Formats: sequence, structure tokens, C-alpha cells
Amino acid sequence: MQILNIKGWIVSFMLLMPIVANAQWNEAWTTSNKIKINSQEVSGSISQAPIVIRLHSGNFDFLNANIDGSDLRFIAADNQTELKYYIEKFDTVNELAVIWVQLPTLDAAATDAHIWVYSGNENATSTSNAKAVLDNNAKGVFHFAESGLLKDAVSGADAIGTITSQSGGLIAGSATFSGEALTLAATPEVTVAAATPYTWSAWVKPASLPQDAILYSQGESVSLSIAQQGLVLKIADIEVAGGQLKPAVWQHVAFTLNAGKANVYLDGASVAAGDVQVADATGDITVGAGFTGELDEMQIANVARNDAWLKLAARSQGVNSQIATVMPAGEEGEAEEGEGGHNYFGILIDSLTIDAEVVIALLAVMFVISAWVMVKKFMLASKTDKDNQRFLARFQKAEKEELLQLGRGANFPDSSLFKLYQAGLREISKRKHEGQRLSLSGASMDAIKAAIDADMVRETQRLNAGMVLLTIAISGGPFLGLLGTVVGVMITFAAIAAAGDVNVNAIAPGIAAALLATVAGLGVAIPALFGYNYLASRVKEITIAMQIFVDEFVTRTAELFGQE
Repeated sequence: MQILNIKGWIVSFMLLMPIVANAQWNEAWTTSNKIKINSQEVSGSISQAPIVIRLHSGNFDFLNANIDGSDLRFIAADNQTELKYYIEKFDTVNELAVIWVQLPTLDAAATDAHIWVYSGNENATSTSNAKAVLDNNAKGVFHFAESGLLKDAVSGADAIGTITSQSGGLIAGSATFSGEALTLAATPEVTVAAATPYTWSAWVKPASLPQDAILYSQGESVSLSIAQQGLVLKIADIEVAGGQLKPAVWQHVAFTLNAGKANVYLDGASVAAGDVQVADATGDITVGAGFTGELDEMQIANVARNDAWLKLAARSQGVNSQIATVMPAGEEGEAEEGEGGHNYFGILIDSLTIDAEVVIALLAVMFVISAWVMVKKFMLASKTDKDNQRFLARFQKAEKEELLQLGRGANFPDSSLFKLYQAGLREISKRKHEGQRLSLSGASMDAIKAAIDADMVRETQRLNAGMVLLTIAISGGPFLGLLGTVVGVMITFAAIAAAGDVNVNAIAPGIAAALLATVAGLGVAIPALFGYNYLASRVKEITIAMQIFVDEFVTRTAELFGQE
């Protein structure tokens, strides 16, 4: 016993090794999720890089976090350094969250880039800060969040316009334009000044194309327009055109100015470039004049963003983001540490939606019932077969007078044949008169056989009782499981669409968990199918034996005691 205890401690210690290696940043926070950063998706090295983290039911336990996300903390790979972050959306009802996190450095050469998100401290207060998460060159940032729709995250100033909010935008909320423009008061920080580098960027989703609209303009000196379907950057009298927009699709659009050079970007790639005059625009900024569609995450910087930065913005913020992958709690570190395997079923169970849990619970009840029926029927069939064989051997050896005395001292409690024999004996005893020889007429034999047949029907019903529960499990189990899967897949895709996170690591847990309902349905139906077929054959054999016995008993009785 002591040896077993020692082995148990050793195994427990080995299982805890990865946890020790990844020590908690702060013991007050009970849960941590590892976030893998796919740095190979960008190029070069980027400092103060803001990326979007999307949390949903497939990768994060919202029940373990505060209702407003105030206990969220993002920690660097060293598990010590707190990172700046801003919660743009945290919806515990629909289990969706969109958070901006600033990475001190994002290097394409890194092979194991990751950070941590901690939660599970009900006493924590929020440290979310919209301005802190931005780099030093950002001078105007509009998230178009549901709260503070027209507020600049840098200066706190409000833009002027009659645009409406779309809660299901690209990154949480977005702005919906119907032709009327948004105006931002000119300040030295956000306007194009002579010989000063400049970048304007935004996510746009045209409602339809072609259309002619001005996405951005400052006076008559600088403008970025949609001409039918293409992008046109105009600096004074010089135009730089290129790129083709798509209707009803989110696309990242940007332009940069630097020392007489202009570049137009579409989805992180340069689509047009040219030499332009040095612009000096001092008027108010106008956004979305004549534009119909949605616009999100508009940023202005007093530096010409390089290709790596704009590529990062397009890759980390869009619906096809592959930069950040949130791993379910408890999975982090397993692949790197190499200690044991993944707890796949634990991941699936953690990712189950409420409808799948209900379906699986119903299937579990069905499995217990069908298992109970199979065990009871197997025991009944076995006992019946055993007693039938014993009684049949006695019946076949009986002589003339012994045929009506087989019940004396008999002990065949589970024999269906003995019960049929007793039914026939009851009818015969009604026709037996003391002192007279037993003589059965044809009508009497018919009555005896009818009585035995009636008892045989009752015995057959007793043997088949409960078998219908197995047929329900066989036919209903897979369909019930399929229902859970279909609803689970629908919920998963709806959550993914709302969160805007469509990488495989976001989809896989929810889909796999939904399929668990189908597996559960098959797990109920397959044993029930085998059990039903086996038991049905056993019951059929017993029924045939009863039919043969009835014919044999009636025939022998007629031969021995029938009227001559």
C-alpha cells in the first residue's frame, strides 16, 4: 500500500511539472489562457504593435470572468510583465469580447511568441485604457465603439456627424454611412502639414459598387476617394490611383505621405505609388462624403507607416486574422513541455454549448435506461432458457399418468413452458370428475388449446416488455445527437461571425464540441442496436419453443385422454 502511495505522489508530481514551469503571474487570478502570436504573418520587427484579441465561447470561459471583464490582465511571455490593453467590447451574454493589446515588440523571426490572458479575480478593477494601447505616433483613432461612437481615443475630442452605429461591425462597433460626411476639427496633430509624414487608414465595407465617394479629404489639397470601384489619392493636382474594392466585404484602406512620396495600400499591400507635391492642408477633415457602407477603426498618424505596420494592421484586425490564437484554459504549455498528451475530451467538454449539454444529458438518460433494459432482458432470457430446458426434459420423459402430475414438487419459477403447462392443466382439471376416467371431447381440446394460446401471448408480451425502449434509443439517439450538433454548429458560427475571428483555432473547438453530441447519440444507438438484435433473437427462440410445446402438449393430451 505504501509503495502505491509513493507511486501516486510521483505521478502527481510529474503531472504538475508543467504547471510549476509556467508559474502563475498572480495567485489572485485563478485562470490563464495562452495566446500564441503567429509572428511569421508579419515582416521585420515592429515596436509598440497593437493587435486585436477576440474571445468567444470556443476559447475562453466567460463564466470565470467578471461580468464587465474588469479582471482581465494581459501578461508578456515572461509571465511577469503586464501589457497595455483596451477592452472595446465585452459581452458576457453572447460570450464575445474584442480587446486591443499592445505588444512591446513583434518580431517575424520569433519562433515561440506568445502572451497570457489572466482572469478569475472578482475583486479586480479594470485597467483598460484606450489611449495607452496606442503607439506614440497615433494622433487620431476612432474605434466607433458602441459607447463614445464619435470620440477620438487619443485626444478625447468628438467628431461631428449624423452617422449611426452598427454593433456587429468588424471590430466590435462600426460606423454606418448613408452619404452624409463625418467632420473632424483641424488640429496640428491630425492635419497634413507641409513636409510632415502622414498616414490615414481605416476599414471600409462599401454597401454596393460602383459608387463615387470621398473616404477622406482635407480641404481641396488632399483626398482619398472611391472612383467607381478603384481608389484614387489626390494630392493637389496629382492623382495616384490603384486597387479594386469589393462590395459588402471589409477591406483595409490606407495612404501614406512622406517627403513627396505617396503610397496607397489595400489590405496591407501597396497598390499604387507616385511622386506628389508637398501638401499643406489646414482645413477640417471630412470622412465619408457620399459614401454608403460601413467604416471602422479610422487612424491618423504623424508618421508614414511602413509596409510591415500596415500589413500587421490588415492581418491582425480583420475577420481572417491569423496573428493571435487564444488557446483554451489548461491547454497551454502542453505541446512545448512534452509532458503527456492533450486532454482533448476536456477541451471538447469545456467548449460545449448549453444546447449540446442538454442533448448529451438526455442521451445519457437514454443510455442508462437502454443499458438497464438490456441487462434485465438478458437475465430474464437466460433464466427462462435454463428453466425451460429443465422442464422440457422432464416433460418428454413423462409416461401416460405422469403427464398430468409434472407440477408436483416442481420448481421452475422462470420457465415459460411450465406456465403454459399449468394453464393447460387448469383447463383439464375443470373437466376431470372424481371416480371417472378422464375423457376429453374435441370441443374440450379446442378450449384447452385456446387457454394455453392465451397464456402464450401473455408470456410473449412479458418477454418483449421494454424492448420498445431499445428501438427508441436506436432510432431516436442519432437524431437527437444530430440535433445537438446542428444547433451547436449554428451557435458556433454565429459567435465566430459576431466576433470576427475565423481562424481554424477559433472554429475547431466549437465544431468539435458540437460533433460530440452526434458521437453521444451514436454511443447510445450502437449498443442498443446490438443488444436489441441479440435479445430479439433470444425472445424469438423462446417463442418458437413455446409454440412447439403447445402443439406437443395438446397432441399428447388428445392421444392419451381424448374420446374414442
